[in-house]
Amino acid sequence: MKTFCGRANPTTGAMEWLEEDENYDYHQEIARSRYADMLHDKDRNMKYYQGIRAAVSRVKERGDKAIVLDIGTGTGLLSMMAASAGADFCYAIEVFKPMANAAMKIVEKNGFSDKIKVINKHSTEVTVGPDGDMQCRANILVTELFDTELIGEGALPTYEHAHKYLVQEGCEAVPQRATVYVQLVESKRMWSWNKLFPVHVKAEDGEKIIVSPSEMENCPGVPSVCDIQLNQMPSSDFTILSDVVTMFSVDFSKRVRSASTYYRVQLEPVKSGKAQIVLSWWDIDMDPSGMINCTMAPYWVKSTSAFQWRDHWMQCVYFLPNEEPVLQGEKVHLTACRDEYSVWYKLQKARGDEENKADVRVESPVCRCQAHLLWNRPRFGELNDQNRTRQYIKSLMKVLKTDSICLCISDGSLLPVLAHYLGAKQFFKANHLEDKIKIIEARPELLMSSHLEGKKISVLVGEPFFTTSLLPWHNLYFWYARTAVTSHLTSNVTVLPQSASLHMMIVEFQDLWRIRSPCGTCEGFDVQTMDDMIKNSLNFRESKEAEPHPLWEYPCKSLSDPQEVLTFDFRKTVPQHCLSTEGSVNLLRKGKSHGAVLWMEYHLAADISVSTGLMQISNVKGNCEWNPHCKQAVYFFSSVIESETLSDLPSAVTYAINFNTKTGEIAMDFKL
Repeated sequence: MKTFCGRANPTTGAMEWLEEDENYDYHQEIARSRYADMLHDKDRNMKYYQGIRAAVSRVKERGDKAIVLDIGTGTGLLSMMAASAGADFCYAIEVFKPMANAAMKIVEKNGFSDKIKVINKHSTEVTVGPDGDMQCRANILVTELFDTELIGEGALPTYEHAHKYLVQEGCEAVPQRATVYVQLVESKRMWSWNKLFPVHVKAEDGEKIIVSPSEMENCPGVPSVCDIQLNQMPSSDFTILSDVVTMFSVDFSKRVRSASTYYRVQLEPVKSGKAQIVLSWWDIDMDPSGMINCTMAPYWVKSTSAFQWRDHWMQCVYFLPNEEPVLQGEKVHLTACRDEYSVWYKLQKARGDEENKADVRVESPVCRCQAHLLWNRPRFGELNDQNRTRQYIKSLMKVLKTDSICLCISDGSLLPVLAHYLGAKQFFKANHLEDKIKIIEARPELLMSSHLEGKKISVLVGEPFFTTSLLPWHNLYFWYARTAVTSHLTSNVTVLPQSASLHMMIVEFQDLWRIRSPCGTCEGFDVQTMDDMIKNSLNFRESKEAEPHPLWEYPCKSLSDPQEVLTFDFRKTVPQHCLSTEGSVNLLRKGKSHGAVLWMEYHLAADISVSTGLMQISNVKGNCEWNPHCKQAVYFFSSVIESETLSDLPSAVTYAINFNTKTGEIAMDFKL
């Protein structure tokens, strides 16, 4: 049996359905899962174990049998904790079949088969009774169904159902409760991920300003949460406008309601400013008294030095529908609306309560301007990056003449408007102002002379940026498009960017390595089966491929100098033969070689380049600054070489990199 998977073809920029081995989806799911990250989350595991021990003790002290229901058991870890804490029996529910099979193996290997029954079903399909999946209702409910937004994985409907059908009334619950916290901030940087700022263009005939249309300006955007590693956001990038307040909490030991609702709090701004962003995170109490607490609070809130890194739970950034000016000491109302799976916010001046009540509508915001559907948040940030825009303006000024006929090939780009203001006579835009800019709704290979009104293109431009690109080199689609339109170009056409290059550097990650690192034992339980399963799925294909990560969120230090490994000349068409390179890169600093980072640089004109990766190595320790608007490609080495001193450094890492011009993909291999 085969399965079909949607994937963007970097040579055509189109989504295509590819036939894959029937196990492909399953291997993707496992290889890309967050299981390793969770097993490495010492703080989470320790607190769960403490909470489970306490819950089992409370039930035993009442003279009852401890019957545990563990929903979303994953590796079976929480059920094994319960069994070793003295629970009489555990029902461990796992809907994902390969995971349920792994849990059975792990439970057996750790000697708990007589105490734990793994049920491969969705919890809403589990039956209770003499012939059911469970003999009786449980009196301890243990779950880990949370995502960064708390409710995004369906925790609320799952709890609601469990209380109705699977657990006793007044049961113990681990966690006992979750509390969601919010803080109001002003942040030009985060706001730039949601709105298009005016662009200033200094042209021959004075300064022009590109402004976004009013429907874009007033659009509430998309309701999906923006989850990031807020601990990597420097305090200089936002201004705190309110104290941290509790927005709402959910008690998991009582009946839970998942129906849409809203919560409201009154805030007193501690500073005047523009309220743009609601920052949010949650914590969970593992016991009724709240002594065992696991929190996602960011660095400026949490005083403790014992900081736990995790990638499966981060922090949330919510964009208010519009920025609202607030005055220090002048109270405002913040409303959180939620449905079963998501939360969104609005802010109002504090008026009479009755007036405000009438104004709460729980419908989720909908993007009306289309821009939030075309551009993701990093893309908004990129378009708002003044320094980057200046490089393009400088380059365009070098190449444009008053009689230039331009063609722009990029998705949702501002380049046509820039070029028009900088004096291009006529501008055609492929793929996607006025009578000076013509949008051609045709694929590059279907471009006809009639689209161009019989004219030849003298300047071909691109950022290049395409919404279908996942890895840095997928934007090389620009080269394929350039090749497809060759017959429409003048013989001395100017192409901007004129070329691109692929760069690479060996790094040591502060924490990101954990997502690919085997765990072995977790809280004293043997979870090697899970390690093997992930390794097997990675070997299925992933371990030979790079994966995209936004490295501004994941600190690393360079162990080598950055190295240019391949170049792509856009002035020529794509060659028939593959582009290959082999070489070695010297290790200059001691540390653990976790992997290689790869990124693209685009050479716009003579001495103007933009990087999608490394911006600078900021100090002698090798700490790196990355382009915050792009994901870089990370290739994790299968074995990590550790060098404590420079003398025992493996002097170099050898690499072989091959760009297949037929598929647009890059294959790579590294040897330490």
